[in-house]
Amino acid sequence: MALPDIVMPGLDVLFVGYNPGMKSADTGHHFAGPGNLFWALLADSNLTGHRLTWAQDHELLVWRLGLTNLVERETPGSADLVPDERRAGAAVLRQKLVRLKPKIVAFLGKDIFRAYRRLTASSTVSWGIQTDGLVDGVWEAVLPNPSRRSTMPYDLRLRYFSELKGLVEWGPHPRS
Repeated sequence: MALPDIVMPGLDVLFVGYNPGMKSADTGHHFAGPGNLFWALLADSNLTGHRLTWAQDHELLVWRLGLTNLVERETPGSADLVPDERRAGAAVLRQKLVRLKPKIVAFLGKDIFRAYRRLTASSTVSWGIQTDGLVDGVWEAVLPNPSRRSTMPYDLRLRYFSELKGLVEWGPHPRS
């Protein structure tokens, strides 16, 4: 089951995951897996006023935050996706960004960003805000994947989510 996007025009941040996991597909809610740290990272970085649960994912709009995925098809892991799905998803995502014009699009993992930008798997990608973007007026940021399977320490992931909060508060886009 495809997860519905949680979006509206003019979001401060549109978070982009790779694709729904099996638990999210079963529940119909984003980041529903028991080991996912997304909701804790949002609260601990003060992007939300309190900690939400996956069942409250639609409430992100209150904080001008949204969610979408690069690929709609659910899988046990992103390794189950094929290159054609990634390419097609990247094209659809670009159209969403043009239509919705979020202030920042935040890719939850370097591989998602590489797929969006059509970079090779070995391309070097830095964490944080990127120096250029594909859609005028939309900042691009690369954040660590919130899965507990990631080996990055929580405090370091939180640092990047907190930097994102600083960008949201900073004001208008410098390229607008």
